[in-house]
Amino acid sequence: MLILLHKYLYSLNFIVYLPYRAIFSLLTSFFINLYIGPHFIQYMKKLQTYQIIRNNGPKKHFLKNKTPTMGGFFIVISIILSTIVYSDLSNIYIWYVISILIGYGLIGFIDDYKKIKHQNSRGLSVIWKYFFLSIFALGLIFIIENHDKDIFYNQIIIPFFKKKSLEINYIYIIFLFYLVIVGTSNSVNLTDGLDGLAIMPVIFLTCGFLLISFFSENLNSSNFLNLSYIKNASELVILCSSIIGSGLGFLWFNTYPAQIFMGDVGSLSLGGALGIIAILLHQELLLIIMGGIFVLETISVILQIISFKIRKKRIFKMSPIHHHYEIKGLPEPLIIVRFWILALILLLISLISLKVC
Repeated sequence: MLILLHKYLYSLNFIVYLPYRAIFSLLTSFFINLYIGPHFIQYMKKLQTYQIIRNNGPKKHFLKNKTPTMGGFFIVISIILSTIVYSDLSNIYIWYVISILIGYGLIGFIDDYKKIKHQNSRGLSVIWKYFFLSIFALGLIFIIENHDKDIFYNQIIIPFFKKKSLEINYIYIIFLFYLVIVGTSNSVNLTDGLDGLAIMPVIFLTCGFLLISFFSENLNSSNFLNLSYIKNASELVILCSSIIGSGLGFLWFNTYPAQIFMGDVGSLSLGGALGIIAILLHQELLLIIMGGIFVLETISVILQIISFKIRKKRIFKMSPIHHHYEIKGLPEPLIIVRFWILALILLLISLISLKVC
């Protein structure tokens, strides 16, 4: 929005420069959350919208049953407001990400609302939850296919082997895009089980996408780093900055011991946003490495289910895997920080892959 005003206000000429807009976007979303956070927490306490604790979860989690949830509501608001103010709104990529933030945020809100209303941890049934997530993802993929043919390329970039890209046909592309969007949203949702555990890996992952989007629109730098040249990618820097700032602002209240949880309204929307950003930047496989923490959490759940169905035995004391370490007796802050460290290491490994052929 401000980018339109620089033509009329000389003092705003600096706003056309991407680094300035990125920094202001980050700071704006951060301070919006810092301002909204305390008011939102008090309001949710007044409404008694507390986190519903799983009956079969770690016993010490019942101490958190008076912690408000749905903190993802002000995460989504701050991201959208900051992005609208500082980004070029004529860039369709911005609207793809905003649409999934809103759509998946609404699905998450319904899930959280049902949990609170019925005072159980079930929320939406698995079938209905995946139905709504799938319908929205496929709808967005259909819109992208009709408006941005360039995104539907037939080659998938392989990290560390970028000159040996994988060629796939049209049907596989749609299936891959669907898996990336729905899979990432659910992976972030599964990871969001401890105070601040999910939001920091989200921030690290977004930092990686910020750098990739910055270099992808420049032909020379994209060639040097073996990235796909993407004409409209640089405006995603603003959106990524908004996510980082909003995440840091939320972490202010979500760090151990948490004053509020993001709920499904936050985890589903953030995961979906990361998935669509990976698609727009042609980095679907790099997302697996960069978001390795989310992949680990998801695999632990899948292995647990398969093992119990086939062998009638559990591999982990509880899944997702962060609960396994909790039950083994590791303090919650220790688990959280170690997962953050792993997320940072995975980000650095992913950035190294950009220049490796």
